[in-house]
Amino acid sequence: MKTITFFNSKSGIGKTTLVYHLAWMYAELGLNVVVADLDPQAHLTSMFLEEDRLEELWPDGDHPQSILGTVSPILKGHGDILEPHLERITEKISLIVGDLELFLFEKPLSEAMNCNDANELTFLTLSAFYRTLLAASQEADVVLIDISPSLSAINMAALIATEYLVIPLKPNQFYRFELNNIGWCLHHLKEKWPFNRNNSVVNINLPTAHKQTVGYVILQSHPRETRWMDIPHVFRQTILNENPENPPTVAQDSYCLATYPYYWSLIQMAREARKPMFHLKPADGAMGASALAVKDCYKEFKQLALNLANACTIPMVNND
Repeated sequence: MKTITFFNSKSGIGKTTLVYHLAWMYAELGLNVVVADLDPQAHLTSMFLEEDRLEELWPDGDHPQSILGTVSPILKGHGDILEPHLERITEKISLIVGDLELFLFEKPLSEAMNCNDANELTFLTLSAFYRTLLAASQEADVVLIDISPSLSAINMAALIATEYLVIPLKPNQFYRFELNNIGWCLHHLKEKWPFNRNNSVVNINLPTAHKQTVGYVILQSHPRETRWMDIPHVFRQTILNENPENPPTVAQDSYCLATYPYYWSLIQMAREARKPMFHLKPADGAMGASALAVKDCYKEFKQLALNLANACTIPMVNND
């Protein structure tokens, strides 16, 4: 089982759409996928599920089948995580349901992050997401994790829980700022790794400090936009803490997992059909140029899925 988190500190990049489509593509390639929505805005959950089902999962009062329900005993200060509910999307895709009230977990996580006198609750709290994913992924080949565009304690806990990190980027003037923020977050987490403190107070599985940033994906790209960009150099400086004299171009960079357009003509069609763009049919409106774009979209996402699998050493069942 491999856990991969997709993170950028800026909203509007297309991160959640990326995770959604990768989940469908990995299922298409034969993998068992668990998708974890750890973003308090729960956009990924709303992409997978109909409104009627969301109303059932988010009733007034407790939400036992969401991520918030799983960590609720810790939030209330009288227990450990519950067995996580997995919402079955297809035979190959399961969802750890997000929750609009997950922001309530921010304060306990922040207090645990900054606690100098660690106790049992500190370690239970900080490792809650990690152990939830561990419990939910027993039959999974890969776990894809979506988190919010912020430097919150919730995101820090999500990064604690993951093995691999992918950074979606948009080729505009903000990418330096985004990479600087993410680099600061990763270096801060490594320096302040909470489980360096005496963890003999609790006998539970705890994650290691090693996290591998496998690369970046440039979304909504155009060849003319990426030609001049020094993303490979900035990525190495801010994320890898390197200062190469002759960094590669975007096209040559092994850390660049993919560059692809936004597929403006397909995105609204896919939302209305409630399916990934590369599954659109003529009945959904994908005709003419749109039908050709569907084929291109499938090829792009398949190649990205294979590149990411190779970077994370994920055995593939079907990569023909």
